[in-house]
Amino acid sequence: MRRKAGLVLLALAVFFAALSPLVRWYAFPRLAKIPPNQYQDMVLEAKGATLLDYGTMKARKVSEVTIVQTLKGNVEASRKVERTAGRDVVVWDGLSYVRGPDGKTVSEIPERYIFDAHSQEPVHATGEMVDGDPVRRDGIEFKWPFLTEKRDYEYFDAQTRTTSPIHYQGTRNFRGLPVYLFEQTVPWTKVRFPKSLPVEGITPESVAKTGTTRWYTTVRKFLVEPVTGAPVYGEEIHKEELRGGTLLGGRDRVTAFAGHVKMREDYIAHTVSLVKHNRTVVLLLTSHLPWGFLSLGVLLLALSLCLEARGRRPEEPARADASEPEPVGA
Repeated sequence: MRRKAGLVLLALAVFFAALSPLVRWYAFPRLAKIPPNQYQDMVLEAKGATLLDYGTMKARKVSEVTIVQTLKGNVEASRKVERTAGRDVVVWDGLSYVRGPDGKTVSEIPERYIFDAHSQEPVHATGEMVDGDPVRRDGIEFKWPFLTEKRDYEYFDAQTRTTSPIHYQGTRNFRGLPVYLFEQTVPWTKVRFPKSLPVEGITPESVAKTGTTRWYTTVRKFLVEPVTGAPVYGEEIHKEELRGGTLLGGRDRVTAFAGHVKMREDYIAHTVSLVKHNRTVVLLLTSHLPWGFLSLGVLLLALSLCLEARGRRPEEPARADASEPEPVGA
């Protein structure tokens, strides 16, 4: 009976020991994915910002500028890309728009971001664009990969349509979460005018005829929860200028926008709560279950060997009855 129980325990030990790496290296890449229909939005604010009044073409201080960013999963588009990509793909249709203190839209820039559902690596396909212009992303945008590492990453900047490193700056604690700080500086760069401008009748083409150009620089920072790869906080020191041309009436340059843009408090609280939940799920697949199964396998193996050893132990010989009289010799 002990022999049979030992064999059963041995079989279970082998099963759980084999299950441990399967959960980590097989199940995790297939289960930890961004859903194709995900929708999320984020609101950032710049208090006491400088904003260009396109009516007078003069910069003025305003109480607040709001930047709203939405990301909507396009399921139909992702299925089309998956047919040729041969892997799970997410297509995000994004929209970033700036609102002045009066609530009116100052500018808006749509995007389409196509990426691998698990690794977050860009997937190049028809439709990848920024503000209607085709682009080819060579770095991440919006989200870091699962199990983010302590290293620099390539990050795509939508304004310049270029990719440059975003640098790992150390580990912090943010609202009870261990996070990584990443920082990227984009130097002054000539960029395109948004195709949607706040003054009716003014288009990027008409502005180009005046010889006026648009320039941009920013210092962006993200706090990224490394298990999920999700940013829980972001901010930018953002500056835009119009330079040269007849549109400025002889001035060399004028500030179009300048402000310290920060994630709004209610969105920080919501994001941290969501990331804490998702972090538990990812840790279950990458740490808790693999190590738990491995520990259980070792324990079952030890019990199996113990039963086997007891089953092989020789039985003690029966002792002679001390009260039985010895035979009398003839």
